Amino acid sequence: MTTLGILHPGSMGAAVAAQARRSGAEVLWCPVGRSASTKERSERHGLTPVRGLSEMTERSDIILSLCPPAAAEDVARAVAARSYARIYVDGNAVSPATMANISAILQRSGSTVVDGSVIGSPPSESKSPRLYLSGPATALSAVAQLFAGSTVQAHPLSGGIGQASALKLSYSSYQKASRALAAVAYALASDHGVEAELLDIAQGRTTSYLAETAYFPKVAARSWRWGPEMTEAARALEEAGLPADLADAAAAVMGRWTGLKGTSPELALVLDELHKGPQGDPVQPYTQ
Repeated sequence: MTTLGILHPGSMGAAVAAQARRSGAEVLWCPVGRSASTKERSERHGLTPVRGLSEMTERSDIILSLCPPAAAEDVARAVAARSYARIYVDGNAVSPATMANISAILQRSGSTVVDGSVIGSPPSESKSPRLYLSGPATALSAVAQLFAGSTVQAHPLSGGIGQASALKLSYSSYQKASRALAAVAYALASDHGVEAELLDIAQGRTTSYLAETAYFPKVAARSWRWGPEMTEAARALEEAGLPADLADAAAAVMGRWTGLKGTSPELALVLDELHKGPQGDPVQPYTQ
């Protein structure tokens, strides 16, 4: 039986870990410093608690990091400090350069590093996200085998460390920035009382995020995590010599929603928060 350590079982991490468990792996998690909701989620998915990170690194054949991108390097350092020398998968939305830093941190402790990215919603009976993997071929095979027969679709990539991260941010820089832009556009229309007309235009198109106003609150509630991902996307664009302005702007928009983390806000509140500045103070509208 393969033993997988998950850092940390948030909504995505717990669901992905549950699929590995379904495929026959024992899944470890560390309750130290975690919230009550994380503990409930881990118990519900049948994850095995350990006393601390040291026990996880001693017992795990593979460790999978799924955390907010801003924490990814710190998590890697904590694992490396325990002299972990088996397979470490960073599945976070980080730039290729950040992924290279993480790889260097862990290789010093003897770890075999895999660059991973999850694209799609948390796995369930009806949802099958893709787990893209790049790095050493033998390690990719071992990680993919963790999810054989599950709803997580493992897709190995050629090209080494950085490929999976580049793919993730290529996709999310469009997908998440488009959601944020749609919400800002709707907020402007709402301020002027023409939101119904805007929706009528958008719904006349084959597909348009503008027409999916019910999704705006979901974007707002997730922005505490999506915002840093957009910052990483901006970094990846800059590394490639491409303009990063839109990704930076999307991160700034999402920054206005960080106070809605973990909530199920009404659309009116979501739009109201867009009118507040970085410090939460209302931004005065322009008047002639």
